[in-house]
Amino acid sequence: MIRWGEEKRQADPGFFCRKVVEGVFHPVWLVSDTRRVSDIQWFREAYGALTQTVRVVASEQSRQQRGWVFTTGVDDAESECGLDNFGAFDWVIENHGDEQRLEEQLEKLVVFVRSRL
Repeated sequence: MIRWGEEKRQADPGFFCRKVVEGVFHPVWLVSDTRRVSDIQWFREAYGALTQTVRVVASEQSRQQRGWVFTTGVDDAESECGLDNFGAFDWVIENHGDEQRLEEQLEKLVVFVRSRL
């Protein structure tokens, strides 16, 4: 399945992005799992300034406290780290374990989304 997906993306970087939005209209889209620069580029080309990117970050320590263990060949693959150096996110949400801080950041994002409805 992974190989098939990679082959589709190599032949047509926007293949999966188009499938998500095909024949549907919503005033706000929350696409929760873009993993590659080509995904973001597709949405920016298709929707321009309406596109907002959100990056959720967590320290390695907080991830390990949640049970995450680095797995070579998985956690260093493009599907997991292809956006690590993208850098131009509209929103960065820090999820280091401070629930109050997380809620504050998410509330700002929710207010922004509601302003677009």
